[in-house]
Amino acid sequence: MKLSPTTVASEPASPTKSEGKEMEVAPELGSPTLHGENIGLLERGLKTMLSIRKSKRSLKKEKEQEGTGTLRKKRLSFLSSKNYEENKTTVPNDLEEVVDTIETEPIEGKPLSVMEINELIQKQKLLEAFASIKYMEDETIAERDADKYKDNPQEFVRKTKDVDLLYNSIKDMIQSIVVGTLEHPTVEEATLASLVTLIAREEAAHPNVGSAPGSDLLGSPRRWREEWREAINESARKRVLRVPLASKEEESSWLDIHLCFLQKHLSEDLLKIKLSVKKCYPEEYQVCDIYVEAFHKAIASHLQDLSQRVLEFNELYSLLDWVANTYRSELFLGHPDLKPEVKTENLSLLLTPADWDRLKNDYITSVKGKIKSYFGNILRLEVTEKWEKEVHPEVEDNLYHSSLSFDIQTIIGEHMKISGAISKSLKAKTLELCLAELHEFIPRFGEEFMEWNAARDSPMFMPYFAAYTNIFHHLVSGLETVFNVNTEELQKILASLTKNFRTMFLNKLRTKTQPLLKKILTKDWIWAMEKPDSLAAVVSQFSKHLQHTRQPLGQELLRHVHKYVVREYIVQVIKPRRKMNRETRQQVSERMSQEAKILNKVLIDQGSDSDWLLPALNHIANIIGEKKKDRIKEHVKELSQDYPDIRKEHILGILMLRGLGYTRRAAIFRQSFHCAPECPDSRGENTLFDEIDVSAVISCF
Repeated sequence: MKLSPTTVASEPASPTKSEGKEMEVAPELGSPTLHGENIGLLERGLKTMLSIRKSKRSLKKEKEQEGTGTLRKKRLSFLSSKNYEENKTTVPNDLEEVVDTIETEPIEGKPLSVMEINELIQKQKLLEAFASIKYMEDETIAERDADKYKDNPQEFVRKTKDVDLLYNSIKDMIQSIVVGTLEHPTVEEATLASLVTLIAREEAAHPNVGSAPGSDLLGSPRRWREEWREAINESARKRVLRVPLASKEEESSWLDIHLCFLQKHLSEDLLKIKLSVKKCYPEEYQVCDIYVEAFHKAIASHLQDLSQRVLEFNELYSLLDWVANTYRSELFLGHPDLKPEVKTENLSLLLTPADWDRLKNDYITSVKGKIKSYFGNILRLEVTEKWEKEVHPEVEDNLYHSSLSFDIQTIIGEHMKISGAISKSLKAKTLELCLAELHEFIPRFGEEFMEWNAARDSPMFMPYFAAYTNIFHHLVSGLETVFNVNTEELQKILASLTKNFRTMFLNKLRTKTQPLLKKILTKDWIWAMEKPDSLAAVVSQFSKHLQHTRQPLGQELLRHVHKYVVREYIVQVIKPRRKMNRETRQQVSERMSQEAKILNKVLIDQGSDSDWLLPALNHIANIIGEKKKDRIKEHVKELSQDYPDIRKEHILGILMLRGLGYTRRAAIFRQSFHCAPECPDSRGENTLFDEIDVSAVISCF
């Protein structure tokens, strides 16, 4: 922000009395708190500031040049009371009383040595020092213009350097005072008012009218207002860098703590500027705007340095969130106590677009690792806290339940929420990477579960199987409704995993039932050495959990179990056997009827709707146990009508078990079966015998 220059007169006035008029000046003030000098608040008035008297050398020179008028033209001095009134900067109202109390009567001074002037500067008697330097500068200019240094240019160079060094010393003191303004609990208002007067006098004494003649800086503007502004920038930089900053080794939340301190300390500084510093300067200085801009630049530079560090997820989020949501909010620059002086509308970006994008990309990369870690923890907890301990899943709404879906959606939701608080684009990228990680996690989860199942024969396999197939549906539904995402790819992955789980379920069912099925028609089986409900009990260990499985999958699997048991039972029955006598056939028929009744009842009670399977075993049992051969064809006819997919090989295998000869079997088949094997009728989905391999039966014929 460019400051408006103070209006200055075209020619500075003399520091001595002019035509009997006394000069009006602001007081020369000291600041004991800034530099430890034990001097009063009001060090001296105008009497000590301008106690400059002409030396005998100057009087002699004046007499020598009185006729030419050279000295009169070149005698440059400080502001007369009239010129100063025209050019002085207005002092704030609450400081006018301080200024008025200072004695303004000037005292004739005398030229001071460089050492004496420097001592005034170190004591912060800047107005007095400036008057002496200006006197020295004017004298040197006058002597230069009078060609006094023609034969001794080294003397001119020495005097010029002295003037420049003394002005630089005042500049350094200005910077020191400004930088120290915020360092102490109270503001030295008189010191700052004196500083404003000093800057105004320098601007009036050195009007910006272009470069001075010659290569030296004599008479050139010193631009102390610019130095004042640069000092504010330096003050802000030091204040920012002075905020406590712990190392990561000392404090894991180092960045959060640092940003909180930064917010607290700089808020206090800005409030101090508003309440105590602003009133020490004229309106044209726009002090609050200058300080806010300086702090903004200092914070931006500091955050850029912090962003270059290797930051972890929490640190990246803290930095992004602070920039996006805290910096300009009521928590910091937008706090009501700072208004209206502290404005944020015209501030530049705190981070450059390149730095901002880099931080967001680093954040996304960190989120990816975080999500992968979270999903890995979910899997680890499932293994250690559920599978290994065989904890039974909970039942909600008559369905086995797992927290897996809820945990996954919670993780995604939380990261979308915090990312969305920073920017919409970051929220979208977060959701995208969460889904990508989920697509990798689901197959990995399935592989772990199948490995666990293969390693141990746990009774908890079926409850877990049902629970996970349930939550897969819940997961898809939640992602679609809550997060409004396209789950087509996820559904393909879950369908493949469910298919694998289904295959694993059926393999396990086969493994458990085959030993019992193979006992059918053995002596132990025929003579009731095996309990008639043993097969049903094993099947029930699988089928009973399906009623807690989400539909339609639960019903589909239950139908498959029912069909599998009946089909495999028939496979065992029609295998080639030795011929049985009548008593044995009766025993087999009764045993089959009894087991069929138990099996069907168990499965129907557990929810199977495959009642079309109920007659199959009873028909076969009736054929085997029928005493009258003429009635066998009626049973065969009923079997063929109920199961149109039955074939010649199936019927002949059953009749052979009945003990009929080849001729009799062929006759019964011709009389009771009218559908040609080559032309199967339309049977719909209820097929049973089509799935029974009859190659063994054919070979026996």
